[in-house]
Amino acid sequence: MPDVLLLFSTNWNLLGIFIHCLLISYWICFLMSSSNSNPKPKGEFAVIDLFAGPGGLAEGFASFRSSGHRPFSIVLSAEKDSVAHQTLLLRTFLHQFESGFPDEYYDFLNGDLEQKVNLPDKYPEQWNAAQDIARKIELGTDRASDCIKTKLQAIKEEYGAKTILLGGPPCQPYSLAGRSRNAGNDGYDVAEDTRHTLYQEYLRVLERLKPVAFVMENVKGMLSFAPTGEPIIRRILNDMEKLGYRLVALCPKVGRLLNEMGPLPEDFVVYTEWHGLPQARHRVIIVGLSKELVDDTEYEKLGGGLLSRSKSRSITVRDVLEGMPKVRSGISKSNDSPERWASEWSQAFSKVKELRPALFNHISELKASMSADSLPCAREDTKGAGIGGECPDELRNWLIDPKLERLTLHETRSHMLADRERYLFAAVYAHVNEISARAKNFPEELAPDHKNWNSGKFADRYRVQLWNKPSSTVTCHMSKDGHYYIHPDPMQCRSLTVREAARLQTFPDNYFFEGNRTEQYIQVGNAVPPFLARQIAKVLYDLL
Repeated sequence: MPDVLLLFSTNWNLLGIFIHCLLISYWICFLMSSSNSNPKPKGEFAVIDLFAGPGGLAEGFASFRSSGHRPFSIVLSAEKDSVAHQTLLLRTFLHQFESGFPDEYYDFLNGDLEQKVNLPDKYPEQWNAAQDIARKIELGTDRASDCIKTKLQAIKEEYGAKTILLGGPPCQPYSLAGRSRNAGNDGYDVAEDTRHTLYQEYLRVLERLKPVAFVMENVKGMLSFAPTGEPIIRRILNDMEKLGYRLVALCPKVGRLLNEMGPLPEDFVVYTEWHGLPQARHRVIIVGLSKELVDDTEYEKLGGGLLSRSKSRSITVRDVLEGMPKVRSGISKSNDSPERWASEWSQAFSKVKELRPALFNHISELKASMSADSLPCAREDTKGAGIGGECPDELRNWLIDPKLERLTLHETRSHMLADRERYLFAAVYAHVNEISARAKNFPEELAPDHKNWNSGKFADRYRVQLWNKPSSTVTCHMSKDGHYYIHPDPMQCRSLTVREAARLQTFPDNYFFEGNRTEQYIQVGNAVPPFLARQIAKVLYDLL
């Protein structure tokens, strides 16, 4: 009998150990699978993003954390462009993961292209959630109105008044460049261009949703756009105030207390170089706070703006572009090869040196390194994701993702030899003089065959983005030819890549833009810098 009990006791212990191990194994598997597949928890505030583009404004809000959690949940993003919507949809999908993007996405960014195709099937719950949030709809159409009306009602029932409205209505009619192009089009009638009235769609949603706060972004040209004789900015500001909002400037150019009229239109211009961005981008950004939230006394305290001006030095092109893999420009037409490119670069170098020998007397250090043996061979990044050694930690950590082994979209376009000669001259000139050459500074032999070259209208047609200054405004025009966005390194002799433009716009390196290269440039140029958007998210959260 004792032997039977001993046997029973031994087997029972073994069974218990087996069950215990089984439970532990199950729990480990559950944790591993749930680390990436669990949907993110609901945030405190619902965010609606209209005219979203590729999602730059929403990215700042979605990425902002307070005490380890995300207080803002993007619940609706609306964009009409099919390619920008694809980018927006992918990023919205990625934000459904609370503890980090899926490993398959990083495999895709690091070179396994098939992995992105499999993401919807692998994570159907997150993909379906993203499709419900990121809608391809055109504001102003009946379909969009019906979709938004239904969605807004559901959002109000779930979040009540704890909602925030974002958006940037189309800027082409407001921008100075857009107005110049439109003026040259026979038969163009601004009254018939419905794009300049799309801000009214934004206001309709504002009236229907009644969010606790809103942020609207647009080009600086909005301040002077007056299709009916009255500046449209004043009409917009008045309409916003009538809807029950107090308007606040993020950072007025001149520090002054609010008068009884509130901020002036020009107070809403934000100068990004004042706020730790490597770009001199000047945009109108209007912030509205519900009058129920802010009384007269509190409103007066906000007269100095919500964002304080950075006290550190300006962030420069060098801070974010230096350290990236060096790549050469392509050769237009045919027979592109590293050997041919090096040969033509050497010819261009000799030509420029002969035309302007005095330039090279000042750059002995640069001249010593400028040899065909040290030229970059590849047109596309193959590995690495470096950044400038002096880049501030906050911006560095925002841009760089340690899981990336390479950079996507860091591929150059092709340039004809004549333009490469101009790029090389312009880059050397900028290195010596610390300014970009204008038309009058170019040797006559390098002048392009443009009728307006000497007219003064396009004197800076070939502009180098200077190493030691913030870049000029990144716009969608860089999709055309790149002349306005020349890389400062004469050895690379090219315009900026999509990834370099994205860094100047402060998109993280793990942000992927769908479409062909032209479409990618347009998306990057039209977007709101996410690093600025995150700062706006922080000050709004602190207020709310």
